[in-house]
Amino acid sequence: MSSTHPPFRASDGERDRAIGELRDRAVEGRISHDTFVGRVDQALRARNQQELDALVADLPRRATFRQRVTGMLTGVVSAASDFTTNLQAAWRRPRLPRLALPDDDRRRYVVGRGSACDLVLADLTVSRVHAELRREDDDGGWTLVDLGSLNGTRLNGWRLVGPARVKSGDEVSFGDCGFLVSSGLPSH
Repeated sequence: MSSTHPPFRASDGERDRAIGELRDRAVEGRISHDTFVGRVDQALRARNQQELDALVADLPRRATFRQRVTGMLTGVVSAASDFTTNLQAAWRRPRLPRLALPDDDRRRYVVGRGSACDLVLADLTVSRVHAELRREDDDGGWTLVDLGSLNGTRLNGWRLVGPARVKSGDEVSFGDCGFLVSSGLPSH
């Protein structure tokens, strides 16, 4: 007569411990979400402790307190370093000249390299007739339109693919010539 007994049924507490272990590894990023979901399903269907043990046996060991603190400190130092780098880059960035939106009755304001333009830019990246600012009838605001320029017109870093509203504080560039939009100033 054999004395091997069937394995004991897994208790709810043992299932909870196994699922907690899986959850901790998922939170730490040590297992994928799909792996976590699949194994939780297996844990809920496990018939005994051996099946639960198999679900967590191959998981990476949990980081020690020292490793977690070291990881956090490394992240903080890295974030501070990134902030310093970004701040230095911002200070080194050249200050853009201002482009004052006309404060008169003009409806169109053409920008380009051509002598007939309202704003003449003598830069080879600017097309002869590059872009235009149009005053809107409803509120008197301005819309920027690229006129098929070769090197494009950008608003706040995005290349225009259609008309776009501009306001004071926006950055616009025609080819390589950048400006900071300001309004309310009289034109001359």
